[in-house]
Amino acid sequence: MSEPILEVKDLCYKYNEEKMALNGINLKINEGEKIAVIGSNGAGKSTFFLNINGVISPTSGAIYHRGTMITKKNLNELRKYIGIVFQDADNQIIASTVMAEVSFGPMNLKLPKAEVIERVEEALAYMNISDFKNRPPHYLSGGEKKRVSIADIIAMKPEIIVFDEPTAALDPLNAAMLEEVLGKLGNEGKTLLISTHDVDFAYRWADRAIVFSHGKIIADDTPLNIFRNDAILKEASLKRPIMLDVYESLLEKNIISNKDAYPKSVEEFRKIL
Repeated sequence: MSEPILEVKDLCYKYNEEKMALNGINLKINEGEKIAVIGSNGAGKSTFFLNINGVISPTSGAIYHRGTMITKKNLNELRKYIGIVFQDADNQIIASTVMAEVSFGPMNLKLPKAEVIERVEEALAYMNISDFKNRPPHYLSGGEKKRVSIADIIAMKPEIIVFDEPTAALDPLNAAMLEEVLGKLGNEGKTLLISTHDVDFAYRWADRAIVFSHGKIIADDTPLNIFRNDAILKEASLKRPIMLDVYESLLEKNIISNKDAYPKSVEEFRKIL
């Protein structure tokens, strides 16, 4: 098996040198995976993301990118390879125009001006916000701000993109837009990690789910195996996806007989019916 793109070993993090937010996290992430990180509020998901992006440093343990241990000396390298899209776009957006905002990251990479402009134009087009480039981002709608915050990271061209509760506060139309973008990024081979409370989204989108509870990983498996495990759901205060519940109810009533299909989308369900 090839070397993981990212690995954490015995990762621990304490807030104010007292509260243990992460407690002995061991995890390998492979290139091209689509991972849902799930768990209740305060389980450690956001703290984990901030550690692997280098926003905060572990209290103990180690982070490896392609086999190289991350230290204070090469921390900036980690930030080149791992981009994070924060839950609240207002916490990420700092510039006076959309163009300046999306330029900020590539400029910090000290790229030639022509390459910065090329990357920004590509990212704006990717997120369908080229028409907004001269507008102040803080006057945009919530969905438009989310597009800008994702364009910020796309312009950096990281190997791994981390999304912290990306659908929070988005209306259904913008949530669908986001899922479409995630599909495109996944098809392009990006490694994606998404923390979410939306179990229906996690079930249909991810090929791997990691469950956090009280600063520890309590499960790491396919979404199907995790959401069929009542003990894990109870410990992590999670509910089952509606699609899974309906499918198993129809099986129990002998309305359908295909016990191995387990559809993840409405289209797949229609084919079974």
